[in-house]
Amino acid sequence: MSGDDLGQLIYLILLASVIGAYFIVENRARLGRVAQQAVVWGLIFLGVVAGYGLWDRVARETTGRGLVAQDGTLELTMAPDGHFYVTATVDGTRVNFVIDTGASDIVLSRRDAERLGIDTAALAYTGRALTANGRVETAPVTLGMVELAGFRDAGVPAVVNSGELDTSLLGMSYLSRYRITIDGRRMTLAR
Repeated sequence: MSGDDLGQLIYLILLASVIGAYFIVENRARLGRVAQQAVVWGLIFLGVVAGYGLWDRVARETTGRGLVAQDGTLELTMAPDGHFYVTATVDGTRVNFVIDTGASDIVLSRRDAERLGIDTAALAYTGRALTANGRVETAPVTLGMVELAGFRDAGVPAVVNSGELDTSLLGMSYLSRYRITIDGRRMTLAR
């Protein structure tokens, strides 16, 4: 915690103490009722804070699936964090991806690779990738079937990332199978 954060925290604690003391002094005769109202407002406040904290995840989950049109195009809405997310079915398992035109390959997080039944400890991490977090080792794998927007592709090459990766990446080796259009906060993938 930086000095500025600590100063703001102390300020907020003092402010809450002053406001709390004011209510106690003003409502001495009916402290039970004031305490009850304070608990209700505290719960409302906690609900708002929790909702705000989960908003990015909820928005990503709801916008990440996209809308598949009848002609097979997939329309995605940009998530609040500025990325486009999509859920694809890989070997029968739903996997969340961030669309990453800066990634060469499909890059699976270790967690997603294990969900797909890949033994990550037995892989040969012979590849190297330069990421925003530095160099990481990668292991080549072949995905049996990838399904996105009703299109199915068999024998899709991918890599498993040895580093920490929150969300798997859908890179250009797979995205090049689609025509990509970005218009403001909308991305369209079509074949």
